[in-house]
Amino acid sequence: MSRASNQRRCRRKDFRRPFAAALALLLGATVWQLCRKHPQPERGAAIIISGDTRGWITPCGCTANQSGGLLRRATYLTQLRGGSDVLYFDVGGAGAGNSPFELAKFQATLTGERMMGISAHNIGASELAIGVEALQRAAELTHVPLISANAHITGGPLIAPPLRVFDIAGKHLAVIGVLSPRYAVTGITIDDPRQAITDAIAAHKKEFDSVLVLAYLSDDELRDLVSALPEADAIVGGPTGQSIVPRKLGPVVLASATNKGKFLVRLDLPTASSSEWKGDVVELGPTYTDDPAQTANLNAYLEQLRERDFSAVESGFAPALPAGAPTDYLVAGSASCVKCHSDSVAVWSHSLHAFAGDALRPRHFESDPDCLRCHTTAYGLPGGFISPARTPKMYGVGCESCHGPSESHVLDPTIHTQYLAMDQCLRCHDEENSPTFDRPIYWQRIRHGKSTTRPTQTEMSP
Repeated sequence: MSRASNQRRCRRKDFRRPFAAALALLLGATVWQLCRKHPQPERGAAIIISGDTRGWITPCGCTANQSGGLLRRATYLTQLRGGSDVLYFDVGGAGAGNSPFELAKFQATLTGERMMGISAHNIGASELAIGVEALQRAAELTHVPLISANAHITGGPLIAPPLRVFDIAGKHLAVIGVLSPRYAVTGITIDDPRQAITDAIAAHKKEFDSVLVLAYLSDDELRDLVSALPEADAIVGGPTGQSIVPRKLGPVVLASATNKGKFLVRLDLPTASSSEWKGDVVELGPTYTDDPAQTANLNAYLEQLRERDFSAVESGFAPALPAGAPTDYLVAGSASCVKCHSDSVAVWSHSLHAFAGDALRPRHFESDPDCLRCHTTAYGLPGGFISPARTPKMYGVGCESCHGPSESHVLDPTIHTQYLAMDQCLRCHDEENSPTFDRPIYWQRIRHGKSTTRPTQTEMSP
């Protein structure tokens, strides 16, 4: 290439450089003007708090429009994380007892929380009730971080860290957990919640900008704490009977998440355009679909129930025998009633009671003691339903579910059956599982005996 050609090429490059720079400035200014006119939406920052789950992994399906469950909780969190930075916490009360069955359910609940990315789980009453060793083992197995500023081994250390600090919305948020002294158990001392919180704040005051307290306290205790703790930005409690929509009491935001985890508290943190903590209560109704990962967790839990075949005693639901029960207080089985009560057995055999066990199978709950206690005959009573593998023929609500163990009556018909049948309805037809239950109406669907006529098929329909 000639020297002249090189010179012409260099001149073209020299011309392009200032042109490219001017074009970049022009484009940058245009984009800046457009952003001024059409600013991008500010990404929010939210805190989600569940509480008082009481083992409600999923709605049982006994009635329509039930709320709650880990499957819907995860769906809500996934949707929210699409447009906001989110921290998720639980105020405590995740379990429902300390039987072997309830411990398995508690661990499945913590596994679900961990899959949802929980940041901290406060220790509540049910967590303490299972015992410190079982609680800490469950937390280690599921990798769920516990907190508690006021529960400690008597004469010893706290059983979990008092607080944890998180970065969100450009701030350092301290989350402190407490529970009511009324939930103390043998070997565990629970200090005054307010003092425990102020001690934790004083010990870590240089580490955070804002304070959120998770307080497993009653309604009155919760409100007293809010009044006495202006240092907190927000205090979220449970169990309080009813969920409390976030609202300010003085400088502190008060809220509560309760009632089997059917409701979540959402707190929106202050932003550049708003200096206030705001929030709402979210009901996890049927409009939320089931999260696939949580569905897998539920199925793994149900498979565990099938493998372990928990007995009624291991479930913790076996009823105590009545005082002075006779030695022949035994279940005889519905077949023993046919000889003398064929008409009544015919009514029962065509009723929904007789097929109550079958209702569990479509949702794979046929091994779940939560369901079995109402869908089997004489659950946990002598001679009654023991477990799915050991007493499979006692699925369904048989005669003795309502009339009581009848071995003595079978042997001597002059001895009356143990129960007044009409008094037994509410053991299972409660507000949760049968909200439309009206005993006079429902009674017509199952009535039988010498003093009544046989109900029609229409009356027996649900």
